[in-house]
Amino acid sequence: MQGRVLIVAGSDSGGGAGIQADLKTVTALGGFGMTAITALTAQNTLGVFGVLPVEPDFVVQQMDVVLDDLGADAVKTGMLHSPEVIEAVSVALERRPGLPLVVDPVMVAQSGATLLQDAAVAALKQHLLPQATLLTPNLPEAEKLIGRSIDGAAGMEAAAQEILAMGPEAVLLKGGHLSGDWLIDVLVTAGGVERFEGPRIDTEQTHGTGCTLASAIATGLAQGLSLADAVRRARAYLQEALRTAPGLGRGQGPVNHGHTVGHFDG
Repeated sequence: MQGRVLIVAGSDSGGGAGIQADLKTVTALGGFGMTAITALTAQNTLGVFGVLPVEPDFVVQQMDVVLDDLGADAVKTGMLHSPEVIEAVSVALERRPGLPLVVDPVMVAQSGATLLQDAAVAALKQHLLPQATLLTPNLPEAEKLIGRSIDGAAGMEAAAQEILAMGPEAVLLKGGHLSGDWLIDVLVTAGGVERFEGPRIDTEQTHGTGCTLASAIATGLAQGLSLADAVRRARAYLQEALRTAPGLGRGQGPVNHGHTVGHFDG
């Protein structure tokens, strides 16, 4: 099954994150990617230098015309920028019940630039989290959602459970911001907790890793994989993309979205 994935997110002019990373990932994993662009950014490996938002009505129009014609097997959201866009996207998705939804709560770029307005965090909690099949926060994003700091793997599990109570069906809390040579991600559902662990790849080429992982998981769900298997395959894909990163740019460079690891059959 090819798997059709509609990506609702912002554009990264540098090609390492955002819509560009999403499309590369979906294609590399054998899916078919479609887009509704929420904002344009002037961005490279050194930072975000400008953001041009797209009107909420036009974001929804992009979604509707794609879904009416091509359809989708999963939806992935990334940078939504404002409360108005979040609410509009939420309403549009309510009209399409049953679609798996992976929400990457993009709040702050790795350069430190704010990509989600403060008022939008409340809108995200109210409107989009209850619709999410999976939420994929990193540690800073999770801390912003729960309003406190998170310490260690045990703290990650407790935080993920707290976020799960906000409405998503599952939470994948990513531990990349923890120190140490061993990387832990925690997947929490109503059925329990599963840890995904492995050695950390020592690289500064990490631009777009969150977008890449979430889109890889969405592709797996669109192709009929279970949530755990979609996460497992996505992590393997991202690990190899990090290991073979091309080393472009003068800052945090992009990963290698175009690598191949077997046939990604799980």
